[in-house]
Amino acid sequence: MNETLGNSRTVAVYGAYGHTGRFVVAELLKRGFVPVLAGRDAAKLDDLAARFPGPDARPAPADDPAALDRALAGAGAVINTAGPFAATAAPLIEAALRAGISYVDVAAEIEANRDTFDHFAARARAVETVVVPAMAFYGGLGDLLATAAMGDWTEADEIHVAYGLDGWHPTAGTRAAGAVSYSRRNGRRVRFTAGALRYHDDELPTRTWNFPEPTGARDVLAEFTMADVVTIPSHLRVPEVRTYMTVQAARDLASPDTPAPVAADEDGRSAQSFVVDVVVVSGAEQRRATASGRDIYAVSAPLAVEAVHRILTGRTRASGVASAGELFDARDFLAALSPHITVRHHAASVSTASDIPRKRPARSASKV
Repeated sequence: MNETLGNSRTVAVYGAYGHTGRFVVAELLKRGFVPVLAGRDAAKLDDLAARFPGPDARPAPADDPAALDRALAGAGAVINTAGPFAATAAPLIEAALRAGISYVDVAAEIEANRDTFDHFAARARAVETVVVPAMAFYGGLGDLLATAAMGDWTEADEIHVAYGLDGWHPTAGTRAAGAVSYSRRNGRRVRFTAGALRYHDDELPTRTWNFPEPTGARDVLAEFTMADVVTIPSHLRVPEVRTYMTVQAARDLASPDTPAPVAADEDGRSAQSFVVDVVVVSGAEQRRATASGRDIYAVSAPLAVEAVHRILTGRTRASGVASAGELFDARDFLAALSPHITVRHHAASVSTASDIPRKRPARSASKV
C-alpha cells in the first residue's frame, strides 16, 4: 500500500447521503477524519455538504471509472455504503485497487459478499491492500463475536448467530438490496451447511431462542440467513453456520407497510434495540458472546470507521479480502466499540438441551 495514502486521514464515503452513509460521515468527523462525500446523485451530495460544511462533494456514477477515480483521489480508504452492492461493490473495489487504497463496505447481500471474496482476493493481496466486505451490523458484528467466542479453539462443529431485534424498520436501501438478492437466487433461500452455501425451497421453521436476560426467550425464524454465513466460514473452520431472526422483526421486514426508521435522538438514531447472541459449539462444549445496543443502521458506522482507523494505523492481521474476525483482534475491536455496543463474553459451558433452540412447527415466511 502507498505509505502516504495509507496514513491519510481522508476517507471517501460512497453513498454518503444515504441513511447509513450519513451516520458514517458523522462518525468520521467525530473521530477527526476528513470525509469526502461521494455518490451517484449530485443534488443529494450538495444537500449533504450543506449540512456538513467542509468536506468535498464528488459526484461519481458507479459505472464511470474515471469519475470514481476522481472521487477517491487523495483518500487513504473508501467506505462504500451504497447498495445494492451487487451493482456498486465491484466498481468501487476496482477503483480502490487502482488507487492503491483499502476498501470497506457495509453490504448485507450474501451473494455480493461472496463475489468480493471470489473475484478480488488474489488481486488485493498482490497490491498489498485490504478489502473488507460486510463491515457492518450484519456480517461484521457476528463475525467478531464468533471469533472472540472461539478463543483458542482452532475449529468448531457449529456456530449459531441469533438476532434479537425488537422490530425492524427497514430503509429503502435495505428493501432494494433484498429485492436484488431475491432475484439473484431465483426466489430460493440459502443456508451454509456441510461447508458450503446451498440453495433450497424449504419453509423456515420457528424455534425458541433463549437470549440472555433481560431479553429472555423469543420466537425466532431458523435459517433466516444473513451475511454471517459468508464472513464467519471465510476464516473459521466450521461446517455449519446458522442464523436466526426474531419473528416480529422478520414480519416487519416482510410487510410493505412497515415504515422506515425514525430518529429518536439528536444523533438521528431510532429507538429500535437489538441483541446479537452467538453460540459456538464444539463437541459437548459451548462458548458464547453477546452484543446489545440501539439502531442496527447507526451501529454500522462505528464498525466501519473503527475498521478504517485500524487499517490506516497498521493494526491488521492480513491483506487481500478479509472479514472483520480475520483482519482484527476481535476482542480488542469489540471493546473499542463501547459505548455504541455492550459486549458480554460468557464462560465456556457444557451443552444442555435447552441451549440449542427447540424446533417448532414450520410456518410460512418471506424468502431470506
